[in-house]
Amino acid sequence: MQLGIRLHDIEKTTLENRLKIAHEQGFLCGHLALSKVISEYPVDDSALTPGFAMYLKKIFAQNNLDIAVLGCYLNLANPNKESLKKIQNRYLAHIRFASLLGTGVVGTETGAVNEQYATEEANWTEEALDIFIANLRPVVEYAEKMGVIFAIEPVARHIVNTPERARKVLDTINSPNLQIIFDPVNLLETWNYEQREEIIERAIELLGKDIAMVHIKDFVVEEGKLVSCAAGTGMMNYAPIVKFIKEKKPYVHVTLENTKPDNAVRAREFFQNLWDNA
Repeated sequence: MQLGIRLHDIEKTTLENRLKIAHEQGFLCGHLALSKVISEYPVDDSALTPGFAMYLKKIFAQNNLDIAVLGCYLNLANPNKESLKKIQNRYLAHIRFASLLGTGVVGTETGAVNEQYATEEANWTEEALDIFIANLRPVVEYAEKMGVIFAIEPVARHIVNTPERARKVLDTINSPNLQIIFDPVNLLETWNYEQREEIIERAIELLGKDIAMVHIKDFVVEEGKLVSCAAGTGMMNYAPIVKFIKEKKPYVHVTLENTKPDNAVRAREFFQNLWDNA
């Protein structure tokens, strides 16, 4: 396991300073979402030049950090055709950029059948899944050409909301360049969190061979809502996840999510301790 952090969870400062902090806090890799960590210069499609990629590659290396995932979390099921085209082009730009960066994966969640990226029951229909697969396919084909892993992250409120639907996407597209970001908490919501052990076991069984990286966070239920929080501060049992990683995924990138500047090190130590004693 190579344990890292979502870089936009580090205190707000320049990317260069965030990387220095991540290294000083003992992390080995980072989740990079360009627009969430860089505000002092543009990061639109035309800004993602080879020179920019090589600069980022250099400063990550100087801090002994891998880029575990280049995040681009947009709605690939957007019903507005003009918006969808821009979104697909944004993914292609990230894939080109990743090919120069040496990024682990380009990552995405799985959208909604509305322009607002909002939860609605229509997201969980077969029609919605077919739309997502159709819009995803050309992105994955481009990833194949560029030699980049494109990874989808199942989320309970999005179109790919269960391990079974994620398995269907993988089997239908049938590409070695399409893999999975496994975030166990993202598969949970108020209506299913009490079955979390079964859901996580099923996700590992159905998706394990295609998991490219893992996100780790915790959750609590407050005022009828499931709220994400730092590892070790909620209700999660990580034992089956740690067991899976140890047995099946040597040196996989594992990034912490929903940490805060004042608890990131504590969350890292908590999860590292679970790993060391498993």
